[in-house]
Amino acid sequence: MSQVAGWITHRYLKFAVIVFWLAVLAVLGPLAGKLTGAQDNDAKSWLPANAESTEVLDVAAGFVSSNTIPAVIVYERPDGLTPEDLEAVAAHAAEFGTLDTLDGEVIGPIPSQDGEAVQIIVPLDLGSDGWNLAADAVDDLRATAEDGPDGLDVYITGPAGSAADSSAAFEGIDGTLLYAAVAVVIVILLITYRSPILWLLPVISAGVALTVSQALIYLLADNYDLTVNAQSAGILTVLVFGAGTDYALLLVARYREELRKHGDRHEAMALALHRASPAIIASGATVAIGMLCLLFATMNSTAGLGPVAAVGVGVAVLVMLTLLPALLVTCGRWIFWPRAPKLGDDEPSEHGFWARVGGRIERRPRATWIGTSAILAVACLGIVALNATGLTTEESFRGTQPSIEGEKVLAAHFPGGAGTPVVVIANADDASTLTDAASVFADVEGIDPTSITEPVVKDGLAYLEGTLTSAPDSDDAYDTVDRVRAAVHEVSGADALVGGTTAVNLDVQRASADDNRLIIPIVLVVVFLILMVLLRAVVAPLVLIGTVVLSFGAAIGVSALVFKYVFGYAGADTSFPLFVFVFLVALGIDYNIFLMTRVREEAVRLGHHRGSLVGLAATGGVITSAGLVLAGTFAVLGTLPLVAFAEIGFAVAFGVLLDTLVVRSVLVTALNLDIGKAMWWPSALSRHADPEPAQEKVPVPVA
Repeated sequence: MSQVAGWITHRYLKFAVIVFWLAVLAVLGPLAGKLTGAQDNDAKSWLPANAESTEVLDVAAGFVSSNTIPAVIVYERPDGLTPEDLEAVAAHAAEFGTLDTLDGEVIGPIPSQDGEAVQIIVPLDLGSDGWNLAADAVDDLRATAEDGPDGLDVYITGPAGSAADSSAAFEGIDGTLLYAAVAVVIVILLITYRSPILWLLPVISAGVALTVSQALIYLLADNYDLTVNAQSAGILTVLVFGAGTDYALLLVARYREELRKHGDRHEAMALALHRASPAIIASGATVAIGMLCLLFATMNSTAGLGPVAAVGVGVAVLVMLTLLPALLVTCGRWIFWPRAPKLGDDEPSEHGFWARVGGRIERRPRATWIGTSAILAVACLGIVALNATGLTTEESFRGTQPSIEGEKVLAAHFPGGAGTPVVVIANADDASTLTDAASVFADVEGIDPTSITEPVVKDGLAYLEGTLTSAPDSDDAYDTVDRVRAAVHEVSGADALVGGTTAVNLDVQRASADDNRLIIPIVLVVVFLILMVLLRAVVAPLVLIGTVVLSFGAAIGVSALVFKYVFGYAGADTSFPLFVFVFLVALGIDYNIFLMTRVREEAVRLGHHRGSLVGLAATGGVITSAGLVLAGTFAVLGTLPLVAFAEIGFAVAFGVLLDTLVVRSVLVTALNLDIGKAMWWPSALSRHADPEPAQEKVPVPVA
C-alpha cells in the first residue's frame, strides 16, 4: 500500500489522478442523470418472485395490461345529488371514454344507495413508466371532473390516485436529498475544520463519488436487471455523502498530523494514506459486504438496495483514497487556512477533551461499562412500543393526501374496497370447478357477494374480481384475503390464485418480516468474521458485536417511543427494523474499526492499557465529526413527506450519535481497559509484554 500511496501523492502523478477522474466524469456523468428514468417503482419491483400476488400479476397480464392503473373518481354532495349533478357526471364519463390512455371501458356512473355520491372507474394504461406519469394523468382527470355544478365535490382515489400522491411525494427526491445532504456536510465540515476553504475538497470528492455511483448503477439496472426504485436511489445519495465524508475526515485528520512531522507535503500525505487507508478500506468493505447481505432478501426492492448501496460505498472509498489525496497535495498547506499545520508544531497533548474522557474512564472502567450498558439496556425496553407491522396508505404520509381524502369519501358511501378489487385467477377447463370457485369466493366473509364479476376466460384461465367490504389497506381486508385464499385453494382442480392491491400489500408485509428474521443474523456473522480478520482476534470482535447489538436495541427502543409519543406515528413499515439494523451495524462498525485499528497500532508500541487511551484520544475527534456528518445526512430523510423515510432517518441518525458519543468512545474504551490484553486473544498481542513505565510517557497525538 505504501508504494501505491507514493504514486497517488507523487509530485507529478497526482495530476494524472485528477485528470483520470475528470475523464471518468466526462464519460459517466451523462449516464448518472438517466438513473431516475431507470427506476422501477411498480408493485412487482417490490414483491418477492414467489409471492402469490406476484404470480397473479404475471397471469393477469393476459387479461388486463400490467400497466393499467384504475382511477376512481368520486362525486359527492352531502345534501343529495341533483339531476344536474347526475347529468354532468354522465357527460364526464362519456368524455373519459375518449381518452387515449383508456384501457378498456369506463365503469359507471355508479350512484350510492344514500343518493349523496356517485363514482366512475377509469382504467388508465400509462405505459411501463405509469407510476411516474400518474400525477399528470390525475391532474387531467381532475380538470375535467371539476367542471360541474357548484357545490359538487370531486375526489380522485383508487390505485391511480395513490400512485399520483406517491409520485408527488418522491418528485424531486434526488435533488431535495442532495441539497440537504450537501448543506449538512458543509456546515459540519466548517465547524470541524474551522476553515472557509478546506470543506470544498471533501464535498467535491463526494459529489464525484455520487455521480460515478449513479452512472454505474444505471448501467447495472439497464443491462443486468438490477431493481432500483426511488427508495434505494434516495438512500444512495445519503449514504455516499455520509460515508464518503467520514472517510475524508479520517484521511484529512491523519494528513494534518503528518504535516506537523514532515516538511514535504507529498511525503506527509503518502504516510497519512499508508496509515489511514487500511482502516478506510476495511470500513468500506465491511459496509459494502454488509449491504450485499440484503441480496438474501426475498423482497425485490430490499435485495436491489444491497448492490446499490455497495456500489456507492465502494466508489466513495476509491474516490476518497485517490482523488481527495491528489487534490489536497495539489493545493498545499494553505488549504487549511487559517489554521495551517506547520513543521514542528506541537502535537496536541494528553490534555485534549477525549484524553480527559479517557482519564476519567481509566479510574473506574468496570463501573463505567456496567453503568453504560445498564442505561442502554433500559433504553432497549422501548422496543415494546414498536409496531412494525406495516402502515396503511393514510399512515404512510405526513399530512393529508388527496387520494386519502377520496378514499374516506368513497368508504362513507360505497363498500370499503370499491375500486381496489380482490382478484382470483382460476382454471377454466372445467365449468363446474369454475362455478365452485366463484361460489366460494362470493361466500367469503368480507367480500360483497353481489360484486363478483362474470368470469373472463382466456387460454384456459378465468379472471374474476370481488369487492372488499372494508378499506383495502386495513387489517380486516388482509384477513379477508387470507380467507379468500383458504377458500378457493380448497376447490379441487381450480388451482386458484388470489391477488390484487390488498394481496400485494399483505405479501409485502410478510416477506419483509421473513427477511428481518433471515438477514439480521447473516449480517452479524459476516461482520464478526470481518472483524476477526481485521483485528486478528476473537474476543475483541465478540465484544464489539455485543456493543453493536446493544446500541441497535437502544436506538430502536428510543425511536419507537419518540415515534409513538412525540411524532404520533401509527406504526412503522415492516422493513424498518432490517434497514435500521443494516445501516447501524454496517456504518457503526466504521467507528469500531477507526478506534480499534488505532488502539491495536498503539498497543504494539505502548502496551494495551496505554494504547487504549492513546487510541481514544487520537480518534475521538474524528469519530465525533464523522458521526455528526453521518447522522446529519441521514436526518435529511426527514425532509420527505413519507413516514417510512422519516422513521429510518431519525432512527439511524440517533443510533449513529449514540454509537459515536457513547458506545464507541465510552463503552468500548471501558471494556478495553477492563478486559485488558485478553481483548486480542488468541493473537500474539494478547501475550505482548507491556513496555517499561518510562517508555509510556509519550504525547497523545490527536488526529
